[in-house]
Amino acid sequence: MSISSINYSSSVLGAQIRNINQQLTDLSTQLATGKLSQNYSGMGTNEGFAIAGRSQLSNIAAYTDTITNVNVNINLANTALQSLTTIRNTVQTGSASTAQDLNVNGQTVAQNTAASQFGSMVGVLNTQSGNRYLFSGTAFNTQSVANAGDIINGTTTQAGFKTVMAERQAADLGANGMGRLVQTQPTPSSVRVSEDVAGSPFGMKIAAVSSTLTGATVTGPSGSPVSFSVDLNGLNPNDGDKLSVQFTLPDGSTEQIVLTASTATPTPAGSFAIDTTTPANTATNLNAALNTAITKLANTSLVAASAVTAGDNFFNTASSAIGAPVNNQAAPPAPISGATALSGASPSNSISPGFAAGDTITVNGTTLTFVNSGATGNQLNVGDSIQTLMSKIDQITGTSKPSTVHGGSITINTDDAASLNISGGTAGATAALGALGFSSSPITATQPPLRVGSSPASSATTLVNGSANTVKWYQGNDGPGSPRSTAVARVDDSVTVQYGAQADEDAIRQQLQAIAVFGTFSTSPTSQYAGGQVSALSLRVTQSLTKQPGQQHIEDIQTDLAMAQNTMKDASTRQTQAKAQLQSIIDQAESASPDQAASEILSLQNALQASYQVTSNLAQLSLVKFL
Repeated sequence: MSISSINYSSSVLGAQIRNINQQLTDLSTQLATGKLSQNYSGMGTNEGFAIAGRSQLSNIAAYTDTITNVNVNINLANTALQSLTTIRNTVQTGSASTAQDLNVNGQTVAQNTAASQFGSMVGVLNTQSGNRYLFSGTAFNTQSVANAGDIINGTTTQAGFKTVMAERQAADLGANGMGRLVQTQPTPSSVRVSEDVAGSPFGMKIAAVSSTLTGATVTGPSGSPVSFSVDLNGLNPNDGDKLSVQFTLPDGSTEQIVLTASTATPTPAGSFAIDTTTPANTATNLNAALNTAITKLANTSLVAASAVTAGDNFFNTASSAIGAPVNNQAAPPAPISGATALSGASPSNSISPGFAAGDTITVNGTTLTFVNSGATGNQLNVGDSIQTLMSKIDQITGTSKPSTVHGGSITINTDDAASLNISGGTAGATAALGALGFSSSPITATQPPLRVGSSPASSATTLVNGSANTVKWYQGNDGPGSPRSTAVARVDDSVTVQYGAQADEDAIRQQLQAIAVFGTFSTSPTSQYAGGQVSALSLRVTQSLTKQPGQQHIEDIQTDLAMAQNTMKDASTRQTQAKAQLQSIIDQAESASPDQAASEILSLQNALQASYQVTSNLAQLSLVKFL
């Protein structure tokens, strides 16, 4: 008979006791922490779900931080935009007022207010969020807008807006102060008015002439440069007969002069005297009245339109390509117009040489093909009008300002001067583009800002790229594409928001431009035309600051930003719900039940007590007791 060693039995029991003690320790820890284990190995088979859930929670936390930061930027941008709206309303109210009292500097109180508000607007546009300029697009480390003083007055090496506006006014008025019009009396009974240079961008353009003058012959407007003439043929018109002349001003607005034949004494304003004894004197009176009316229009409405156009030349990043004036094939020769055909047998109302079937031109990378008939898509019929061609070009360039033809000269407008490129793909097309007034190929736009091209400005005939010697008011990103896309943030696994903004957006730029024009313009307080100038300018500024259908508004930008915030709000709501679900998965995988842990502890304590009892009994066992 053999007897096992008491130490062997003790070692088995000891191991069991140590195991029970370890379980008690683990359960006590679970009861204290609520977790199944303090390490991954003890979590069980569902820990993989918990790890994945925790990773998603980390992503949600990152998205939450992003949403918070983007909301800060949007809220600051929205506050700035709201300030711009307040500034707009303040200046618009002043410009719409009838008070035209000028101070010693030749400005009204409303203009002084506008000058002050311009500085405020520049400050608003340079708003920062941390080190980010909110209105610089992708160039967020760059100040959005140059300093207000530099924009208006320039620097030691670059001209500011005040200089550009003064140059433009001199170029539009001309040396004779008649808006670049030349007035003559070819015969004792006739009057002739002509634009000084064909295709010039400056001054007033003759748009239309109508007459009820009895016995008179009216010719034009026609020719190059455009002109019209009125010949009374040695006869007197009847009392009340009228001559109406419509002019187009540099800002695109139109003004009309109406002169009435009158026998009244004194001769009423806006009339010319009928000399019943010497009809030739009536023509002289018409000539004098027309000269007075043109001079007044040039020194009032034209001056205001010139200031507005100078603002566009300086602030607007859009530009244009202007062709030389040309005539069509019609007999007698007349300037081309929008109705002139792109091809036709001579004599006809068409260009020569014209486009032929098979000719192609390329506009900003898009090819337009000319066909005999049945044009579709990017095709044009050779018999289509110049206006049809310009409309097709405008569709491709996406210009916000339609291209025009006036006085035999075509102006192709573009919102992005750097991108405009029109070239003939065939020799015939290149020749036809030349017949449209574009002798160089490819056709490109003059880069803004635009300056008067020569000195003295009063006789200049061109606008040139002034970027080398003119202050660049907008200093942020000015590339193509939506301003909103210049700042993009991912706020969910499959959701991004765009919240960028640029100070050169149309709504902002137009407001800044209008306020700069109004606040910078000044006139001589003693000039007979001062009141008319300020009144005409105030009207234009009020219109510029009034919301127009089809134009971008400050509120449109705010709407875009609000949509981004709504998108983030929806994402945040979804993430909050996901967080609760993910946390539930993690808790189920890792959390310990207090009741179960307590029950198991009690059971283990009983087992441990029994083990201790057995161990104690075995420890007292001897050979005598065993036997």
